[in-house]
Amino acid sequence: MSGFGAVILGCAGPVLSVEEIALFSGTRPFGFILFDRNLRNADQIRALCDELRAAAGHDAPIFIDQEGGRVQRLRPPLARSWAPPLEDAGSEDAERRFYVRGCLIAHELRALGIDGNCVPTLDIARPDTHPVLQNRCYGADRDSVIRNGRALVTGCRDGGVLPVMKHMPGHGRGTLDSHLDLPRVSTPKSVLSNEDFATFAAFADLPLGMSAHLVFEDIDPRPATLSPVMIRLIRDEIGFDGLLMTDDISMQALSGSVAERGRAAQDAGCDVILHCNGDLSEMRELCETVGVMDSAAQRRAERALAARTAPRPVDIDVLRAEADAFFVQDLRPDPA
Repeated sequence: MSGFGAVILGCAGPVLSVEEIALFSGTRPFGFILFDRNLRNADQIRALCDELRAAAGHDAPIFIDQEGGRVQRLRPPLARSWAPPLEDAGSEDAERRFYVRGCLIAHELRALGIDGNCVPTLDIARPDTHPVLQNRCYGADRDSVIRNGRALVTGCRDGGVLPVMKHMPGHGRGTLDSHLDLPRVSTPKSVLSNEDFATFAAFADLPLGMSAHLVFEDIDPRPATLSPVMIRLIRDEIGFDGLLMTDDISMQALSGSVAERGRAAQDAGCDVILHCNGDLSEMRELCETVGVMDSAAQRRAERALAARTAPRPVDIDVLRAEADAFFVQDLRPDPA
């Protein structure tokens, strides 16, 4: 079997173009990611997933960002709406809520042919965390994030979907939106290691992780995604030996062309480059530049694929009733 292309790619619309099929067939991407522009109805989504896998020539994982709150690509009637995760984090039954969220979302995704979800978001929410991220977090302290994150991961796996933890090694101290700017964190490494990095270390067993586009000034002046020092920290201090994908390589926190960013991330030690916007010319240049995975990345990719499992038997109706009750409880007025 030939190696996987060292990319996870988007596509432009709800069906593949002839040019996209040719690119994917020639480069054999490790996987794909879907966005609103790709989603019309259930039959169309299943057909698109089949098209993507056929073009890649293998049973490629297909990812999506289905967190709940602002970041959920699938909405009614295709999938349930969820409150932002941080709103559930302070509940007495928070762990159960995160499990139910993870499991129900996974079952919805599997029914559409999608088998990877870019969750859990293990960044710690702080008062100055940028609003683009803050209410997507699972708690305001390390231990809460670990408990809630583990519950959600268990739900994902019980639903037969691969989780992708993000944003390694921690994005919660970022006060800028990395889609537009490069956040810089001045916190001492000793504090980061005990809080932000320790959160991800508790999930070092997961098969997939996503890097963060921000600078930790006390450690290295380069963005973590492009920093050999930070990638080595992820491998050695955090202990993660799973497949490490970049956050979207086209985000404006990074400088240079998309292909240059991809090469720099690969040289830094990222296994696979995530490109989300579906721009065909960018994808062509990126694929040509980064090529196929090296042997270490290929081994990690194969381990990640082997971690895919069938959903465990669960009573979906019971879980749906629980989720409905969460919303009813949250909407009740406070007692006078």
